[in-house]
Amino acid sequence: MAKLIVTEKPDNWKLTLADVEVISPNAYITSEVYQNVRNIKVLNLCKSYQYQSEGYYVSLLAEARGHKVLPGVSTIQDFRFPSIIRYDSQDFDDLIQSTFKTISGDRVEFNIYFGSTSNESFNKLGKQLFQLVQTPFLRAVFSKKTKWVLLSLRPPSLGEMLPEDKPLFMSALEKYFLRKRDYRTDRKKYDLAILINPEDDNPPSDDRALKKFYKAALETGFNVEFITKNDFDQLIQYDALFIRETTNVNHHSFRFAKKAASLGLVVIDDPVSILKCTNKVYLHELLTANKILTPKANVITEDNCDALPEKMGFPFILKQPDGAFSKGVHKITDLDQYKKIRKSMFEKSDLLIAQEFLPTPFDWRVGIIDGQVIYVCKYFMASEHWQIVNWSAKKEDSKEGNFESFSVDQAPSGLLKTALKATSLIGRGLYGVDMKEVNGKFYVIEVNDNPNIDAGVEDKALKEKLYTTIMEVFLNRIKAEK
Repeated sequence: MAKLIVTEKPDNWKLTLADVEVISPNAYITSEVYQNVRNIKVLNLCKSYQYQSEGYYVSLLAEARGHKVLPGVSTIQDFRFPSIIRYDSQDFDDLIQSTFKTISGDRVEFNIYFGSTSNESFNKLGKQLFQLVQTPFLRAVFSKKTKWVLLSLRPPSLGEMLPEDKPLFMSALEKYFLRKRDYRTDRKKYDLAILINPEDDNPPSDDRALKKFYKAALETGFNVEFITKNDFDQLIQYDALFIRETTNVNHHSFRFAKKAASLGLVVIDDPVSILKCTNKVYLHELLTANKILTPKANVITEDNCDALPEKMGFPFILKQPDGAFSKGVHKITDLDQYKKIRKSMFEKSDLLIAQEFLPTPFDWRVGIIDGQVIYVCKYFMASEHWQIVNWSAKKEDSKEGNFESFSVDQAPSGLLKTALKATSLIGRGLYGVDMKEVNGKFYVIEVNDNPNIDAGVEDKALKEKLYTTIMEVFLNRIKAEK
């Protein structure tokens, strides 16, 4: 991948990296050479990223040309809303407090160069801030009243750099360009990152399945690496991102999806699918508006919740809008239970979903990617429980029910037709449609953007072909983009 540094005074730069070219913003913006080549990494070091400035247009045009640019336009836009950056920094508040616990004053200001700082004790926080707002040069200011808080985070011009920091900046810049990912044995291959959470007790894919994804990716023609939430700043190095950890909008997985999409990566799960699928209120409205059969349901607030029992009758299901893996889902059998549970649920969300209880011995799930069905499973209810997973079960073998896998041609046509219609309203990503069968009719319970794919379960019918099919979707999309 060709590498460019774009800065107002290219003649002042002396780099030891032979494959890095330093050019002016005017050259990048107007030269046909850079307009017609796609596989370029651009480091935008212009003096300003203000709207309509040359620096702004360098990043804007880089994204339009399919170049991988730092900072991206979405990052530049973030600087227009500093309150959002300050709010996001609360995600690592413990790190902030521990970093400055020995500081005696009430204000700290320091520079960050690609995540590195001149104070070694600040490096961990510096890397976290760089991951939050990926810009080569940042100035962070923290202040303290009752506790330390981020006061501002902005990109200064290179002219504001302290002279003694220049060696650190140059070292960090060269490390950024010299990452091992840029030295591939096969440069014809594309790079795929698979995002996982090694600490998740209930990941969407088990270790065996992840190994099968890895093998299928290699065989399909990818250089592939597993990454974690700590690798946010490395996304620019890849051509595609496959998210194999539980997703949510208020979660780093969504930030990964958004950032990857803004960089032009092929992303599954894409941010739009995450946004649509992880909220059951949205799904209820979407499916109802498109006349897809679902259990009867009501969206309730604290203002109208008292009238619900008369409308629904007991028992019914009460759901948190953004629950996952059957968590945040309760079967309500009487008024006292309803009052108690709704109170705790309203503390987390202003809206809840009340859904008709349809007792069935199993749930169907149809796995779909890019508009094609890749697996069909029955998940039977856990022993003496109304869900397929009993989270409160004391014995491990009572926690989950059995399963049965089907080849696509063995599955009921009505099941497949309904599942495909439901996912067509979301997008062309990887989805798992949960459905119930009652008297020959198929009711959509929800559409999952990050469905389970475990070895020996969802892959039982297609075996290795399931993993290959998913990797081929990535490859075909990358080629179409290129």
